[in-house]
Amino acid sequence: MPNLTVPPERPVTNDPIHGGRQFGFLLVDKFSMFSLAAAIDTFRSANRLLGHDFYGWTTVSADGDAVMASNGLPLKIDYAVADLPPVDILFVSVGLTTEFPGKSKVLAALRSWGRRGNALGALSVGSYLLAEAGQLEGYRCTIHWENRAGFVERFPDINCTGNVFEIDRKRYTCAGGTTSIDLMLEIVRGDFGSSLANGVANQFQHERIRSAGDRQRVGPERDLTGKSEKLRRIVELMADHLDEPLSAVQLAKSAGLSVRQVERLFLRHLSVTPGRYYMRLRLERARELLRQTNMPILDVAIATGFTSHSYFAQSYRLQFGRPPSEERRTTY
Repeated sequence: MPNLTVPPERPVTNDPIHGGRQFGFLLVDKFSMFSLAAAIDTFRSANRLLGHDFYGWTTVSADGDAVMASNGLPLKIDYAVADLPPVDILFVSVGLTTEFPGKSKVLAALRSWGRRGNALGALSVGSYLLAEAGQLEGYRCTIHWENRAGFVERFPDINCTGNVFEIDRKRYTCAGGTTSIDLMLEIVRGDFGSSLANGVANQFQHERIRSAGDRQRVGPERDLTGKSEKLRRIVELMADHLDEPLSAVQLAKSAGLSVRQVERLFLRHLSVTPGRYYMRLRLERARELLRQTNMPILDVAIATGFTSHSYFAQSYRLQFGRPPSEERRTTY
């Protein structure tokens, strides 16, 4: 077992010792600094608790040039992707856009990396690039909840679970943000056990290490923790059936409750009826599809369970104060 006594803070080199592991982070313009820092700092903290540099990391870009994060801060890069030395896992970090200078070089490098049987990973929207490079076919993956609707429409044959992170053989993906910590803690746990992983989590005051089975946000409320387990089960079922909405009877039966009991459950915990909540879920998915894809508005309506274009447009306007056509014209 590792020694969990915390030694004084000291610089960590990019040359792990004691048979350590090395990770590459392939960054593109507008990448998420928070997701990257969360990932790297997890390994830094693990090194600190271990008392030696077991984990190392290096930064990579298309041409080796500095990259600007989405918060406007530039980051020095160690290697061009074509010159990257061997690493245990190459993670891709993408932020606000999947279009950027040097994209063709990045996709080519990911394909080459995958063909050689190497491990690939993604932080947040980085899963989109792995999919474009053909590196997620036959694998489970996840992506940030805000981008999942567009991802599923663009890559319908890829199993994008919507969980906080996924590890499927040599593919490591997470939803970004604090889920970067959870994914890296799972790697640390696999290397050294739960004691070290928990020790790192405590350093960050990360209250609970989430597992791959934990789902991301599934509704307007970002967190249903502490609420009724039956309520959470019904909300997850709703989120999984947006194109063909389930009836009130079906939802109630899934939780072993009566329709009236389900209504009281939603009113007590969420101050809304189940039907209204379900409608909000469907309309939020519709807005994501309108913003993230070029699907015709009628197809968006059908994909979110509306059989009438006029009823969809009316419901959308009532929810968001604008028609679907105006949402499509807005640039984000």
